Amino acid sequence: MKGGGAGGGKRRWRGLVIAVLCLVILSMLVPLGFLFGRFHTASTAAFPVSPPGVLRPVSSSNVSSHPIETDRSNRGPISNSDRLCELRFGSYCLWRREHREAIKDKMVKKLKDRLFVARAYFPSIAKLPDQEKLSRELRLNILEFERIFSISSRDVDLPPQIEQKLQRMEAAIAKSQSVKLDCNNVVKKLAQILDLTEDEANFHAKQSAFLYQLAVHTMPKSLHCLSMRLTVEYSTSPPPDMESSLANKFSDPSLHHFAIFSNNVLASSVVINSTVMNSKESQNLVFHVLTDEENYFAMKFWFFTHDYKSAAVQVLNVGQLGMDFQDKAALLSFSLSEEFRVTFHSSNKQSEPAMRTEYISIFSSLHYLLPEIFQNLGKIMVLDDDIVVQQDLSALWNLDMEGKVNGAQQFCSVRLGQLQGYLGENSLDKNSCVWMSGLNVIDLKRWRELQLTETYLRLAQELNMGETSAEAVSLRASFLTFQDLIKPLDESWVLSGLGHDFGVKRRAVNNAAVLHYNGNMKPWLEMGIPKYKRSWKRFLNINDQMLSNCNVSP
Repeated sequence: MKGGGAGGGKRRWRGLVIAVLCLVILSMLVPLGFLFGRFHTASTAAFPVSPPGVLRPVSSSNVSSHPIETDRSNRGPISNSDRLCELRFGSYCLWRREHREAIKDKMVKKLKDRLFVARAYFPSIAKLPDQEKLSRELRLNILEFERIFSISSRDVDLPPQIEQKLQRMEAAIAKSQSVKLDCNNVVKKLAQILDLTEDEANFHAKQSAFLYQLAVHTMPKSLHCLSMRLTVEYSTSPPPDMESSLANKFSDPSLHHFAIFSNNVLASSVVINSTVMNSKESQNLVFHVLTDEENYFAMKFWFFTHDYKSAAVQVLNVGQLGMDFQDKAALLSFSLSEEFRVTFHSSNKQSEPAMRTEYISIFSSLHYLLPEIFQNLGKIMVLDDDIVVQQDLSALWNLDMEGKVNGAQQFCSVRLGQLQGYLGENSLDKNSCVWMSGLNVIDLKRWRELQLTETYLRLAQELNMGETSAEAVSLRASFLTFQDLIKPLDESWVLSGLGHDFGVKRRAVNNAAVLHYNGNMKPWLEMGIPKYKRSWKRFLNINDQMLSNCNVSP
């Protein structure tokens, strides 16, 4: 019996060891698969940005009437490698260009370059009987450089008189170049070195891009801590049900209602706080935060324990809405606004074609349930959770929609014709500007009259038959659903691009009514663009005890 038990224990341990080894191998293969198979290249490309966990897919009445001034061209000269990089990796290359450091250890790099060239010439020179002296000179210089690199890897570690050693190597290489050789051997050697260097550079570029994507798509530990702590607090000390006493206010069509789709406590709090702080009549504001089951209780506890002047905040669990909309179950999975990266050649007067990367955001399928969720309302304003409000929005409630349904920012940096390869054949006007989510005024009454939810469902079903990408279906169905139903908002209302564009002027940021951090570099991430994060952090109480406990410091 003892022997059998020991044998069974060994087998169990052997099985456990094999399982652990399999997990280790798998953990190595997944990142490599990402590095070598995830990125795609195209002359004009639109790539969906998937929502990372609880983070987004990286969301006074005297409004200035003049268009917002932007300067997105002050990026300095762009090399051909930068253009190719931007086409393949998008905002990573913008970030890399902005954070590029001065080349370090220039002398070491120069010495290595000369060593590579000397090694390329040496085999051919060594075969020539009449070049024995030059062959010996090259060999001694190569051995000297190899000895130097065995003890030095930085400029500060190089031995004295390195300049003289470099001059001797340069002289030996110059003599070799003057000798008549079989160039094929030299060219072949240099080509091998070039291929190895290109492969190494390409690998490091992919590796860096992967780490960047990991940084912008991973929920920071501090935000995960905050969500978990709030959930635990709710379960141990559940707050009283305050929402039932505000039920009439939540459905009162005479008030100003805002819908926010978010699973990020901090982001949604900043949206609400910035809107309230800049409103003249906060008592008329009602916010409806739609979230998923995982973050529902954290949201409930946060908004119960925090005051937003006289505004009312309702938290809705999308997972609990399923019983009411069984006929539209396809729309019920929780999702944030879809973001797409678009990179293309921009037409300008410069001789060199420039690459341009933009991020467009559109409604997710869940947005098309708005008329069903808020049946008593005739109008609602939809805010993405990656915006900051800097001015009073009350003027938008009196906006003449002229029979349109969706009051939205028109983003004319991207035209529908530039997305033709992604949208496929359709009836859309190719010269029309792309409309954006972020700040949207929705006429729910008109939406119901036109039955746009049913239209979207029908289009999505039809397009899904011939499409493999759910994002492509969502993009096409959204543009077709709202075709000729977009009411363009004045340019002074929204300034977008603060999640990827380093070239927006400070004056433009200060003058905008709403800042939209569309792109990968969200303001709550460490990778967020520092000069724009200040505008976001103004509406965050860093001294809040909950934030301090989790070391939240965007």
